[in-house]
Amino acid sequence: MGIVCGHSIWHRLISLLYLVQFALAYQQLSEETLQNLPRPGNDFDIRNGKLLAPILRTRIPGTPGSTAVLNHFNDFFKTTLPDWTIDFQNSTSKTPVSGNKEVPFVNFIASRDPPWASKGDVGRLTLVAHYDSKYTPEGFIGAIDSAAPCAMIMHAVRSIDAALTRKWKDMEAQGDALDAGLDAYTGIQVLFLDGEEAFQTWTNSDSLYGARSLAETWGETSHSPMAIFRTPLSSISLFMLLDLLGSKNPLIQSYFPTTHWAYQSLADLEGRLRKLKQFKSSPNYDSETGQTVDEPQWLADAEKGEHLIKAWTTIQDDHIPFLRRGVDILHIIDTPDRTGFPPVWHTLNDDGEHLDLPTVEDWSILVTAFAAEWMELEGYFDGDAQDTPEKMYTRKTEL
Repeated sequence: MGIVCGHSIWHRLISLLYLVQFALAYQQLSEETLQNLPRPGNDFDIRNGKLLAPILRTRIPGTPGSTAVLNHFNDFFKTTLPDWTIDFQNSTSKTPVSGNKEVPFVNFIASRDPPWASKGDVGRLTLVAHYDSKYTPEGFIGAIDSAAPCAMIMHAVRSIDAALTRKWKDMEAQGDALDAGLDAYTGIQVLFLDGEEAFQTWTNSDSLYGARSLAETWGETSHSPMAIFRTPLSSISLFMLLDLLGSKNPLIQSYFPTTHWAYQSLADLEGRLRKLKQFKSSPNYDSETGQTVDEPQWLADAEKGEHLIKAWTTIQDDHIPFLRRGVDILHIIDTPDRTGFPPVWHTLNDDGEHLDLPTVEDWSILVTAFAAEWMELEGYFDGDAQDTPEKMYTRKTEL
């Protein structure tokens, strides 16, 4: 079953129910919806783009650059997604370069739940990236690591927000909210984590500052005794971590047998979007000849069975403190030759100019599609709002 530590029996049962729901009642996005998912337009422009450009700066924890990026996240959600709840989780720690001085770390958290559901009863798809940049080399930007993943997530949640509103209003109007099974208690949250990077040399104490603090805090924070989920940690139905994304021709492996089904669902969406010629980075995008060449495949382990996936523990990233506490992880990280990271990794070349923007946009569309399918939003995007109730909402199979 992979590496699972600290799972309560109840949380594992809930996770199993989510998996069964996914398998039995999962509704794919139609081709029409996939072709009409919102595009970021100029929002990923590296100099003036509203989403990406403000993140492309040094943002070492505790510095003005870090605060500026936090303000960017906060302003985005407050002005663009006002129905989301914003939280900050704060901690401090000494680092190898700060001596006796405590460095502040701030995790940004935004969530949206069904309006009728209590906090402790909601299982959340959790989209995660770190927003800090490395202490060295001086001037390091970290475009793939991880400014671009943050912008991808911002685009994805903005793209599905109106559809979420339509769906939940429709469920309330039809009186289906309390009869819809787990779908009535499925929410979504975003974690932009601070302090992922080591200040000096990667060790258990000099890395993952924000992730370690948040995982510990959430694991020790109890919901009400009658809540379905005992803690905020156990309410994470899937921890989808994006890292090192934005270079051309990425290769993404599947790392955990317990979430290989989610990896395969993402791979299926990649294949469908490629078939529909929706990937700008594709050699077949907007082809005028009508001839096609073989498509690359980012998620290269899709055809493997779950039994062939071995749990990895060698890639250290923000998922580790959550994995050790039993959270289900989908780690989306580029390992182009299966042994290393993109060539710009941890160099000054990891800047906006070295991003492959068609690839960045394609990732944003793929993450949008995955989140939309997870939240069962087929029929609720723009242009579908006037559809019949039968099309807009398909009652789930009772578990």
